[in-house]
Amino acid sequence: MQTVEDAISICSYAEKDEYNVLPRGGYSYPGMELFDREIQEASLETKIELARTIEREARSRDARIKIVERAGFEDSDYTCLIMNSNGLYASARANICGIYVSLVAAEENDAQNGFAMMIKKHFRDLNPVEAATEASDRALRSLNARSIASAHMPCVMESNVFTRFMGLLAQMVDAEAVQKGKSLFAGRLGDSVASPLFSVVDDSTLEAGIGSFPFDGEGVLGQKTLVIEKGVLKSFLHDTYTASKDGIQSTGNGQRGSFRGLPSVGVSNFILSPGDINPQDIIGEVEQGLYVTDVIGMHTANPISGDFSVGATGIVIEKGRLAHPVRGITIAGNLGELFRDIDALGNDLRFFGARGAPTVRVKSLSVAGE
Repeated sequence: MQTVEDAISICSYAEKDEYNVLPRGGYSYPGMELFDREIQEASLETKIELARTIEREARSRDARIKIVERAGFEDSDYTCLIMNSNGLYASARANICGIYVSLVAAEENDAQNGFAMMIKKHFRDLNPVEAATEASDRALRSLNARSIASAHMPCVMESNVFTRFMGLLAQMVDAEAVQKGKSLFAGRLGDSVASPLFSVVDDSTLEAGIGSFPFDGEGVLGQKTLVIEKGVLKSFLHDTYTASKDGIQSTGNGQRGSFRGLPSVGVSNFILSPGDINPQDIIGEVEQGLYVTDVIGMHTANPISGDFSVGATGIVIEKGRLAHPVRGITIAGNLGELFRDIDALGNDLRFFGARGAPTVRVKSLSVAGE
């Protein structure tokens, strides 16, 4: 009762806002298999052994793997219950699990880090060998890297790299940012904003998706929202407040970190639809270019102007083949131009948390090196 009284008291200090309303009840929520009992029932010893297996597998991959800094398992179990005075009642329980490894490969006077993480909805889907292999390969392929001459060139981005750009895109289709004029896409609904190959959805109904849930942080029914279709901007992502302001229905994208915070617009499973080309063939079509394996400093990119300049590491592509590793370089451009200049998408859709993307090739980016 004290909580209710405190809330009422606080309201007396806030200005009235006609758009700040509660969603109405009456939703029929779908049954979703979000809770894996195997995660809960697996013994502590079993989970520790997963971490040990990752370390053993990583060390056995190559004699140059000198240090395994961390290898671990984590899981999370959460229950969400939302009720309001408009008759809304929503309740669901879910859990997730994950493994990770961080290691170092060394050769002569060079040492490079490798990291891999795997987050799954089902305990049975965790693969310690795959995680160890990925982290080891990332470290080994970066050994003895050097810089390259500055140039404009085609860039092929690994899926883990492009999901970082998807994070920026999520900010650009956030209806709150759009309404405040803080998005490159403000006023562009219905316009062509990307390559015809480029289609993006936000889907909270995706089976086994990390961001899947029957309702959002306000109790609004979860849904699949087509954000960009073949390059055309179809929808922004809304919570109840931004939807009320635009006179439309919420897209079910009200998110909140906990009951202590107010809802704001966020993504569920944010996905760039894959193409039908093998990643090796995408690389094979590049005469001279860069295969980007990591980016640093994405927080410096500007979702309003679209300009970005970030540190990068990768591998030079020469005559359709991966040649030698590079580091100490930057890639720069404009997000609007980058999305429009995509000319190939791989068939290798991968998720990193709740964001998913395949291998992506961009016609040209500015690469600054020596």
